Amino acid sequence: MLDDLKYIHERDAQDALGAAESQCEQLLQTFELSELDFTPENIVFGAMGGSAVAAHISQAWPGYTVPFEIVRGYDIPAYVSDKTIFIAASFSGNTEETLSALSQAETKGARIMVIAGGGKLVDIARTNNYPLALLPKMPVSRSTTLLNLKAILSLLAHANVLAVKDSVAQLESHVDFLRTSTAIWRPDIATKDNPAKHLAQELMGRSVVVYSGPKLASAAYRWKISINENAKQVAWVGQIPEFSHNEFSGWSRQPVEKPYAVIDLRSNLEHPQVQKRFELSERLLSGMRPAPIVVRPEGDTLLEQLLWTVVYGDFVGIYLGLLNGVNPTPLELVDKLKDALTTPIKENV
Repeated sequence: MLDDLKYIHERDAQDALGAAESQCEQLLQTFELSELDFTPENIVFGAMGGSAVAAHISQAWPGYTVPFEIVRGYDIPAYVSDKTIFIAASFSGNTEETLSALSQAETKGARIMVIAGGGKLVDIARTNNYPLALLPKMPVSRSTTLLNLKAILSLLAHANVLAVKDSVAQLESHVDFLRTSTAIWRPDIATKDNPAKHLAQELMGRSVVVYSGPKLASAAYRWKISINENAKQVAWVGQIPEFSHNEFSGWSRQPVEKPYAVIDLRSNLEHPQVQKRFELSERLLSGMRPAPIVVRPEGDTLLEQLLWTVVYGDFVGIYLGLLNGVNPTPLELVDKLKDALTTPIKENV
């Protein structure tokens, strides 16, 4: 099925695969921003779903010299003040949780920045002259993790808060690395030579659990989202070493024929004890859970491994959706939920 290009073209009507492949070009996106003459005591990032993943990645690389918290909800931390940078991010610009958090941050006098492609967030930013990283129109907004990462680093490049000072330039320098990596995941590469197609086949019909260490936790969460949204398939995410203190025991009973697929994203850059825990967990749980599918990210640096893992996971999720017989792009159930949230609930009388 995955080698039938006609089927792929018909089912993937919005070209999610093309969007995944072109993510490398997002690293070259530029934003018209004025320099920021303000160094905050802390940063709070308000976003949901995929928009929040880019902020999560930025915590791993380049990292921050001040506290950085991601708010995935309606309310902001009590410590937000006029010494806080608050970044509101939403591709649509209409995410209600983010708009709520932004309103609270304004009340606290925080320094506001916005990342959006349109909607209410762009209107608010322009009305109040907030720094705005305006995202370009994209055929598949879901595949904009790297675009959002570039926007975050561009906004904060002059705030003296990034642990890697030349992070924007370093990010841009990885375009060729990603182009080379994605070449073997394209739909015209046969399944026998295509790791993304092959892995998608292994995940069919099973609930997916993705594990990583702390360095790749953001990429692992991106895998969860890709499988949820692109494949319309249940997936969860966990992290070592926390796994070793609780979830590890949870796998030790019930039959090994559990309806799960376990994926280990194992980076050679993780703490040696984290790497050892992966190996020991696989050995000690042998016969108690499905054998993990080990994915070893390519790249010599953390940035390379993060970029590689994020895009690889997107290809896997899209191919899994095609195997499931669905169009990867639409999120009809999510749209129904959003519509229902804006409709008053009728009370029984």
